[in-house]
Amino acid sequence: MSRLANTRELLPGRADYDLRAPVLRADLLAGLTVGVVALPLALAFGISSGAGAAAGLITAVVAGIVAAVFGGSPVQVSGPTGAMAVVLAPIVAVHGTASVALVSILGGVVVLVAGAARLGRLVGYLPWPVVEGFTLGIACIIFLQQIPAAVGTAAPAGRNPLPAAGAALAGAGGAVVGWTVATVAVVVATMLLLPKLHRGIPASLVAVAVATVAAEVTHAPVPRIGHLPSSLTPALPHFSFGVVHDLAGAVVAVAALAAIESLLSARVAATMTRGGPPVAPTRPDRELVGQGLASIVSGLFGGMPATGAIARTAVNVRSGARTRLAAIVHAVVILAVIYAATGLVSRIPLSALAGVLLVTSLRMVPPAAIREVVRASRSSAITFAVTALVTVAADLILAVEIGLLVAAFFALRHLAHAARARRDTLPGPAADGDEHIAVFRFEGAMFWGASERVAAEIAAAADDVLVVILRLSRLHILDATGAKALGETVEELEARGIAVLLKGVQDHHQHLLTTTGALRAGGHLFTSFDDAAAHARAHVRRVTAAPGQAR
Repeated sequence: MSRLANTRELLPGRADYDLRAPVLRADLLAGLTVGVVALPLALAFGISSGAGAAAGLITAVVAGIVAAVFGGSPVQVSGPTGAMAVVLAPIVAVHGTASVALVSILGGVVVLVAGAARLGRLVGYLPWPVVEGFTLGIACIIFLQQIPAAVGTAAPAGRNPLPAAGAALAGAGGAVVGWTVATVAVVVATMLLLPKLHRGIPASLVAVAVATVAAEVTHAPVPRIGHLPSSLTPALPHFSFGVVHDLAGAVVAVAALAAIESLLSARVAATMTRGGPPVAPTRPDRELVGQGLASIVSGLFGGMPATGAIARTAVNVRSGARTRLAAIVHAVVILAVIYAATGLVSRIPLSALAGVLLVTSLRMVPPAAIREVVRASRSSAITFAVTALVTVAADLILAVEIGLLVAAFFALRHLAHAARARRDTLPGPAADGDEHIAVFRFEGAMFWGASERVAAEIAAAADDVLVVILRLSRLHILDATGAKALGETVEELEARGIAVLLKGVQDHHQHLLTTTGALRAGGHLFTSFDDAAAHARAHVRRVTAAPGQAR
């Protein structure tokens, strides 16, 4: 029964929706708002990825509905995103646009399996500086990718966006450049100025509309979006084991990004809904299942891999969304455009969408967030910078991996520095012979990063003593290396004629300490510090009373 209940947690149900009039009205208005905002972004990200504007629209509709129904966040909005466009661009450059649908399906299967395997909570282990650095790197890549379109030149296929942007600027020239730059300037100015007049105005949509009308009136010679589908029809992509083998690395990258970005977006949405109207909690495992299904179905319709979109999700929450109906409505709004207004949309200048993405990239990481992570600590600043640089210069998944390694290095370094064996005092009034007893209280961790230093400190500080008491009740972390070092320290001290007493050994450390020799004799182990001190004092009196034994 418990297994059946766990399975039901991954599936949609009646409790996902609230059809009371106030909630229904709020969801409908929020969905309409997000749909208007998402339309130009879906077009822009589709083109930026190399898959085309049609793929962006298809993903926004198909994946938007499937992820809303099956996903784990009640307010998450899914579709094409800038990060996924960044990952797909080199894949398209190498394998062609036909590979996108297959990568979407296979990547979706991987994400679906991860959700079924209950791996959704792993995103909680991503450090904050890594997340912020990754986001900044994505923003920089999106910005750089728009420069060729912004200056009216073709982007070199398969090149890193930084040198590609430089080559585009160096090769800019001709009559088209002036029109293109003017179009971008109109979009950027509109998007920056309109929110100052009224925050409720969909600035990106108005900016694209203004630029499109201006281009039509002036007959500007700028490239347009072109043909778009007027309907949605499923079509299986070409499949062969050879193709799958060639795309294996791309599939892993897409799946990893889809899972990470979706779970991060859902986590951000959950924090935004706190303190407002009651919203169902996010289920990370179900979110992965929903995103996996969304990418699979999107690929079957010729779309892109889907992820949760942080910006659109934020708009959804701020617009008052309460249930997943809002995300469904957003997809229906875009679907209406596909069936009713493809002719108008096809006339949108590509440079107008480049302008939208330029502004979007600038807003992805607020300056306040950068200041916070940089000022938090030197280690967080270094982790943040390294993750961002590797994201731009190399690869997104590699950037997360290196960011995690850097964060882990600093965490272990901090843990190692915090690990220590402090010199402690004996309980009760001082007694004769106490100078021959050394007490060390372990704190924090005794692991491979600190064990050698801590053991050396104990051995060096126990020169003129007869008894050493090791207090282990506050030793929270002990690994095999630490236990081995502790056992060797006990052996070394006993070889020098020093009795070693261990107090407060925790139950889960007993096996390690026994196998490494630290607990060979039962008389060495005490549960009470008073008992250990009494035994140590008795031992000192006995030894010093013997002729020739005093030190």
